[in-house]
Amino acid sequence: MRFLLVNPYYPMSEGPSPPLGLSFLGAALERAGIEVKVLDLVVFPYSKTILRSVLNDFQPDFVGSTAVTMSFHNAIQVIQDVKEIDPAIFTVMGGPHVTFCAENTMESFPELDVIVLGEGEDTLVQLVTAAGNGKTWDSINGIVYRNGSGLQRTAEKKAYLEVDSLPMPARHLLPLGRYRALNMPINMTTSRGCPFKCIFCVGRKMVGAKVRYRNAKLVVDEMEHLVQLGFSQINLADDLFTANEKHCIDICNEILKRNLKVKWTSFARVDTVSPGVLSKMKEAGCTAISFGIETGNEEILKTIQKKITTSQVRDAVKMCNDSGIQPCGSFILGLPGETPETIQETVAFGDSLKKMNLAYGFHLLAPFPGTLVREDAEQYGLKILTDDWSEYHANRAVAETPSVNKEMLDNIAIEWEENIEKWLGHIQERIKTGEATEEEAFPLVNLERTVLIYDLMMQDILSTYGCWEQEGSASVSKKDALHMLIQRIPDSIKYPRERIFTELQSQLEKENLRFRNDNGRIAWEWVDYL
Repeated sequence: MRFLLVNPYYPMSEGPSPPLGLSFLGAALERAGIEVKVLDLVVFPYSKTILRSVLNDFQPDFVGSTAVTMSFHNAIQVIQDVKEIDPAIFTVMGGPHVTFCAENTMESFPELDVIVLGEGEDTLVQLVTAAGNGKTWDSINGIVYRNGSGLQRTAEKKAYLEVDSLPMPARHLLPLGRYRALNMPINMTTSRGCPFKCIFCVGRKMVGAKVRYRNAKLVVDEMEHLVQLGFSQINLADDLFTANEKHCIDICNEILKRNLKVKWTSFARVDTVSPGVLSKMKEAGCTAISFGIETGNEEILKTIQKKITTSQVRDAVKMCNDSGIQPCGSFILGLPGETPETIQETVAFGDSLKKMNLAYGFHLLAPFPGTLVREDAEQYGLKILTDDWSEYHANRAVAETPSVNKEMLDNIAIEWEENIEKWLGHIQERIKTGEATEEEAFPLVNLERTVLIYDLMMQDILSTYGCWEQEGSASVSKKDALHMLIQRIPDSIKYPRERIFTELQSQLEKENLRFRNDNGRIAWEWVDYL
């Protein structure tokens, strides 16, 4: 049996990272003897022609896509295209979005055969195994599938997975070289589960209230592997890395015991950090911690069941600074109870924390399926404006409170974006005049480099223009061949040729770009698989 896993497109502004969930699924399928391929549409261009070629080459029995709410439309488009090309292929979706609106999704999209609810590793294996043996799916817990002309929801799963029983994520299936070329961090997890009940989040409902911890040695084994792959930063993507002090300290001690030199970041709550924990994290290579602060208003914090205080926020920021770790924070505007006055309170709170060295950003409330803030919107005084899931990127308003409307929220988001543009423009001017330090210039230089490389990837420049026959190629050096490549790129591309040359030369030196010279045929390509 063969299974094609799809990572649907989402914009680079969302900070793409190699899809960890799909690599866990791929590992579970491979362990069961199922052949797996990943189609990653975040770093590869997509068309129905490309999909048809992949399906013809791989001949999958199943195609499955993950999706968060924002990427659902892109995911379901691939599913629809699959069924149009080959109706015999079983189509599957999983992830937080469809987990909490499964029946509605399947009623709206007849091309979808089955939805996996919650954790999917064991469930996918059971689906494929049953199909291969000619058995029905009614005994597989935690799915919704088509049973004749209707839909069948099976019994809930009896338990969450033991995290140490999961195989190492199958990252060999992912185009890691493309993410490395983009200088993106790579994600991993040390636990699953979240004990908290924030009304705007589905984490607890998706992976359980009880936190399941991985063995510290297995965690650091994986960190060592990622360092060997050449990633400059690891992001610990646990809902709450600091939920258990012993777990956190054990991992840090294991890193130090092995003398592993690695930079990493994590997520935390302001009420789960202490000077001792932060000091140990810093010693073990932690460079930054992200806190969900959400609002500067104490009453809204109570309403959303965040169970923290603004005083705890200030204390956590100070502790991070004292330990040498960069504190980061995120705010959500448009929460239940939001008024023009509470917005100003949050903005002022953010400004005061910025003076304490907090790096922070604002998002607008997106009431995702499965969240209490959506299910009980009327009770919370919210008006949900649209069910167009592509609008649920949290950068424009999709919900209002009685005294804060969409226009007001959007104007704040736009002003925030304009201020970022002004800040980048200021850096650019200082670079031009030679006043900017290397540290000051880095955010803009790195962003411009990443955008250029990403555009080259998504416009398929190397595949389209990077192969040609060359007379006398035996004497062609890599540098000369790179100059030839630059001249072959059409004028329609928006970047200066010398800048493209510089960036591609850098990628060649970092071994993210490959040059071939096979008997007169020159070929340039990204080093996709490491």
